[in-house]
Amino acid sequence: MIFWILLVIAAFALWKLSQHYNYWTNRGVKQRKQIYLLGDNASVFLRQESFLDMMKRLYDEFPNERYFGMYQGMIPSLLIRDPEIIKQVTVKEFDHFLNHRPFVPDGVDPLWGKNLFSLKDTEWREMRSTLSPSFTSSKMKNVFSLMTECADDYVNYFLKQKEPIEVELKDVTTRYTNDIIATAAFGIKCDSIKEQDNSFYLMGKKVTNFDLIRSLVFFLYSIIPKFCEAIGLKLFPGDIYDFFLNLIKDTIKARETHGIIRPDMINLLLEARKGKKIEDTSNGVIDTGFATVQESSIHTNAAKPKQELTDMDIAAQAMIFFFGGFDSVSTLMYFMGYELVVNPDVQKRLQDEIDDTLKECKGKLTYEALLKMKYMDMIVCETLRKWPVGVFTDRVCSKPYTIEAVNPGENPVDLKPGDVVLVSIVGMHRDPKYFPNPDTFDPERFSDENKGNIQPYTYMPFGLGPRNCIGSRFAILETKTIIFSMLAKFDFVAVDKTQIPIKLMRKSFNIVGENGLWIGLKPRAT
Repeated sequence: MIFWILLVIAAFALWKLSQHYNYWTNRGVKQRKQIYLLGDNASVFLRQESFLDMMKRLYDEFPNERYFGMYQGMIPSLLIRDPEIIKQVTVKEFDHFLNHRPFVPDGVDPLWGKNLFSLKDTEWREMRSTLSPSFTSSKMKNVFSLMTECADDYVNYFLKQKEPIEVELKDVTTRYTNDIIATAAFGIKCDSIKEQDNSFYLMGKKVTNFDLIRSLVFFLYSIIPKFCEAIGLKLFPGDIYDFFLNLIKDTIKARETHGIIRPDMINLLLEARKGKKIEDTSNGVIDTGFATVQESSIHTNAAKPKQELTDMDIAAQAMIFFFGGFDSVSTLMYFMGYELVVNPDVQKRLQDEIDDTLKECKGKLTYEALLKMKYMDMIVCETLRKWPVGVFTDRVCSKPYTIEAVNPGENPVDLKPGDVVLVSIVGMHRDPKYFPNPDTFDPERFSDENKGNIQPYTYMPFGLGPRNCIGSRFAILETKTIIFSMLAKFDFVAVDKTQIPIKLMRKSFNIVGENGLWIGLKPRAT
């Protein structure tokens, strides 16, 4: 009897799953054959391929479709491949697609749920307007000296090492980004290249390391979100909460006690808590490069939040800034270093531009001189095309919206509130229709003569529309600063441990080489 009951339950469960995984087919949208529970993310969950490779492969499976259905675990998502639809979703009909899909439900993990990436609707608008003045080109000019000082520390450290100098690039770049974040955002001096185990750096690694446990949490939230919410499953362990809350409380106390004022993110949030309005003074200041995203007009005027910012609110913004700046920016530097090693002609041309710039500056790099370097910007842009730090972006439909049929055989897609829409950034960036020979590293795509030919809404390294990445200027500036300083003194060369071509690690959500990225630093002849 028990056997038959279990058999009926199993048959019913399979029937329900089959109905669930026909969500898009039933609406006239093409989709792949699914693996129940795992969905299209099965290869990542089973560690068969990297997340970047998965998003590229899925994009390529429907080359003639403007969109198709996929499943993130058990979450139905519509992946859009057409630039015009992308424009509609991210810009023109932004009010229909205001929010990101939350990784964890609201209220379960306050440190994650209150950060800028996760906030929704009015709360997001207010926080974005509050933070925007901290990332303008004028603010970047203010922090440039901090970046160059840090970059010089790293150069001087390696100049003192005995040859041959071999480094694992991810280790070096995360230490650099850690020190930049510490000084530019929190007013804390770190020297992670010398003090290898300082607490700020170790916490940065812990926050951004998506190991087996944290990957499992993401997986569970994608298949049984209500159960995870019921048991209060959190994304981060308690010591990460304690670190950021204590850091913020200590910083606030020190600044209020000693009257410390710094032009950083923490100061802006404290000013916003007092109801003060910060104006943008960026007129006439050179911007950081072609890939920089521009702020929407809805962010231009900081508005006082309706509710007073708590220490948790401020800690949440500090955490997401740390999260984004520590790993994502180091990933840009990482792959830029790799491409310079495997393309020595590109590296040589960049070094010639660096040498010319130093002569013009009489040996002292300036903010304006760095950002006038055209070939440097072309290399940064091409690195972001081939190796986007954000593999995809998403939006959640908040109001009914219809994607009208255009091509023969298409059906209109009626999106309902709660439906998830995805854009495969890496898929668009490596589509030969938009970027010929996409696997070739070619900075000339972004020359003055060619960049105007790039089709709008096909190049989006920092996202699109009002919900783009707030830190694009910061990321580009610190990348250019460290690459300039290192290549002024060293050649990047391959060593025995350099993996060429690089293969991405399949056992981590982080986008890194399976064997790391080892390169040699060869001092240049003076």
